[in-house]
Amino acid sequence: MDAALTPELLLRAYANGIFPMADNRDNPKVFWVDPKKRGIFPLDGFHMSRSLRRRIRRAEFDVRTNTAFDAVVEACADREETWINTTIFQLYRALHQADFAHCVEVWDGDALVGGVYGVTLGSAFFGESMFSRQSDASKVALAFLIDRLRLAGFSLFDTQFLTPHLESLGAVEITRATYHRLLSKALKEPADFNAPGPLSSVQDVLQRNTHTS
Repeated sequence: MDAALTPELLLRAYANGIFPMADNRDNPKVFWVDPKKRGIFPLDGFHMSRSLRRRIRRAEFDVRTNTAFDAVVEACADREETWINTTIFQLYRALHQADFAHCVEVWDGDALVGGVYGVTLGSAFFGESMFSRQSDASKVALAFLIDRLRLAGFSLFDTQFLTPHLESLGAVEITRATYHRLLSKALKEPADFNAPGPLSSVQDVLQRNTHTS
């Protein structure tokens, strides 16, 4: 790990609204990003399609939290273009060990088929990346993650950028100034990712999500 880039510095960066990226997996350099437009997920606005609702109701997957953090990050980086280099991977591993980074995993038997991970500060969750190896697996992870964030008292779910995929699920784009106001408020509010205990049941996740598209 770059001696100048520590987990403590990374947390200070998040508290100031910036996050790290690398040009690619093999480039050791890390740069900071503070987008003019920011993507966020309103925690009461997740759009669950009827097909996703049916998929969750069938309970085909085993959804867990924080049992395979490294594997989730590795899967997120396992693509042709990735901003996750070795330095960034090691930083998030350190934040996870310090209870500042968490993941939701989707399993099909013994196979990890989907997941999402991010960083927590106050009542802000900074979503970093997600992956899917089976249809809808990442959407299932998001549904359970958002349910958990609500229960745990979070007020801000930062997605960094708005993609068409995230927009279809209910994410929106806001200005940098608006984001920093929401972040400042969220940093002053307590939330605990682990407080709800075990993940909610399929029935509870479906019942608490009323936005169907």
